[in-house]
Amino acid sequence: MRERIVKALRKFRVLHRWFGICLAAFLLLSAGTGILLSLKKNFDILQPPTQKGQSKELTTWKSLDELQAAAYQAALAENPNTKNVIARMDVRPDKGIVKVIFEEDNLEIQLDGTTSEVLSVAPRWSDWIESLHDGSIISDLFKVISMNVLGWGLIAMIASGILLWYGPRRIRKLRKKRT
Repeated sequence: MRERIVKALRKFRVLHRWFGICLAAFLLLSAGTGILLSLKKNFDILQPPTQKGQSKELTTWKSLDELQAAAYQAALAENPNTKNVIARMDVRPDKGIVKVIFEEDNLEIQLDGTTSEVLSVAPRWSDWIESLHDGSIISDLFKVISMNVLGWGLIAMIASGILLWYGPRRIRKLRKKRT
């Protein structure tokens, strides 16, 4: 019985090693980008600092159409050849601003909600890093598949690691029983 366990552990160790090597590249990428994402508010290069507008009172704010037009003008001033499409408008009433994030160029424009004055035009690398982190940079299907492979792969590595840790202990117990 001991020999059978030893042979199984040797085969299992090889599988564990190769599966771990294949999974390691994805884990390193995910861990590295995760670290950067956790620091995005601490480094202006990753995500521009949030500015403050004149008023937190939404009744004094410009319409979303006017804010959108101001954001497009600022984007064109930044890059005249841009064909940017707005990905989202992040309304921050507590700061008195609207963050307009464009799909291309990783561009974020912050506007004063009351005056539609441009407060900041800067690249927003945190969104690009996030799409790299979760795999959506390739496609949404790849995101679902890669995140499941990583999750289940980690579970499999932990389970097989526990078995590889427990196996030699079981062999030692069997050896002690014989003597």
